Amino acid sequence: MTFSLKGQLLVAMPDMEDERFKDTVIYMCAHDEKEGAMGLVVNKRMPDLQFADLMAQFDIKVSDHVEAGHADPYKQPIVVGGPVETGRGFVLHTPDYQTADNSMDVDNNMCLSTTLDVLRSIAEGDGPEKALLALGYCGWEPGQLESELVRDGWMVAPASDEIIFSTPMEQRYSKALKDAGIDLAFLTPHSGNA
Repeated sequence: MTFSLKGQLLVAMPDMEDERFKDTVIYMCAHDEKEGAMGLVVNKRMPDLQFADLMAQFDIKVSDHVEAGHADPYKQPIVVGGPVETGRGFVLHTPDYQTADNSMDVDNNMCLSTTLDVLRSIAEGDGPEKALLALGYCGWEPGQLESELVRDGWMVAPASDEIIFSTPMEQRYSKALKDAGIDLAFLTPHSGNA
């Protein structure tokens, strides 16, 4: 493979066959020819689950004090990261917070952590400046994602902190398309042949 989608967005096209991914934006955390690919959906809020409720399940107290420049735990969104291992948590965050053994650099301005340490830090108000908690992930076997790209199920778009952390959840799909130069009004749900 001569390319990697690590650090990019996958945006579902209108004719996406898998209903689970309709109008979905996925941030790609890993992609290589031997291991396949892994990403997190960043625009599908977990229904009826708040950060404080999730922390209570781990006996982690959420602080009322948030240090300046850190994510507010009471405003911390939780997304459905994907259909694989839906009980497993992943935190996509800015690189101002890292633990040596448990944080992976995805690109220059994004890290991925998978342990309770980062959740505890967010709950205490001294975690990363920006964070997105996902339950579950999207995974592809080697060659599977490339096959889906050829069938036009996905469009690759540039990732940005703004889309992942600041854009309202319900606007992330259209924002990802707009940033890639695509107007949603001009997309049709059916591709044609010439």
